[in-house]
Amino acid sequence: MVSGSKKAVYAALAGNLGIAIAKLIAAIITGSTAMLAETLHSFSDTFNQILLLVGIKTSTKTATERHPFGYGKEQFFWSFIVATMIFGISGILSLEQGFNSLLGGKMHYQIENVSISYIILAISAIFEGNALRVALVLSKHSIEARGEKIGITSLFKEFQESKDPSILTVLVEDSAALLGIIIAGLGIFFSSLTGNTTYDAISSLLIGSILMAFAFFLAKENKALLIGESISRRDYKKIVRLIKELPEVNRILSLRTMHFGPQDVLVTIEVNLVDGLDTDKIESVIDTIEQKVKQAIPYVNPSKIYVELEHDRLSDSYRRYRKMRR
Repeated sequence: MVSGSKKAVYAALAGNLGIAIAKLIAAIITGSTAMLAETLHSFSDTFNQILLLVGIKTSTKTATERHPFGYGKEQFFWSFIVATMIFGISGILSLEQGFNSLLGGKMHYQIENVSISYIILAISAIFEGNALRVALVLSKHSIEARGEKIGITSLFKEFQESKDPSILTVLVEDSAALLGIIIAGLGIFFSSLTGNTTYDAISSLLIGSILMAFAFFLAKENKALLIGESISRRDYKKIVRLIKELPEVNRILSLRTMHFGPQDVLVTIEVNLVDGLDTDKIESVIDTIEQKVKQAIPYVNPSKIYVELEHDRLSDSYRRYRKMRR
């Protein structure tokens, strides 16, 4: 999935730099505040993709004694930085441009060469749409891998439950970019039609507001992953169902999970077993439980699955077994 994340990020990066330069030229020629807001947005997106690639790269570092569970959360950290940059750079600067234009601080009072803006926005929409398509295809692959049908509901659920911050960021960024392109185009159109640049300024304000709203959503999602988010509710229920099917298991006392990376999960389970099991059978049951977790979450690392028995029900023979195993 890391290679899939890279593919989505590279697809977004490939178009953003060229688009940003083209938008900047168009903003200078036309004097459009909305186009300048889009320019800031695209330059910010370009730098954001680089930060996402840094996160993907550093998250693959080998675990050390100081970081025994690895560096998977590097992706969450850099994605959080990206979210704050969208908020702090793209959003705030777009709002500033809009307010300056409304208050009369802008030098251009008439939008010129409107056709250039439309051409640049159309080209931008193509590139942004392609990057969004790549991210959506990767999301579809995840849905199909679970044997589910592709649909609006499954895509929305995948979006909600995704633990891959890189793909999530690309989806959010490109959705915001396409929406911003539409708003910028409408602002330029109405300003050109009426000769009133207020529409253009309002477009810049709307673009800034949208970027800040999307950035807040991204920051919230990445904050949850940084402080330790569990697996999806879907996977949680699947693990519980598979373990409860075992006749030797009375009940599951606790199931705690935490993502260290998009596909790096810690799973701890405490179970109550039926009476009368000898040491060999207990060991076999524990191995089976680990296999069930692996069945529910194929990418989980077996070394990060911990199964414990209810402490006050441990037999003397199993206490000796645990001591030898350690």
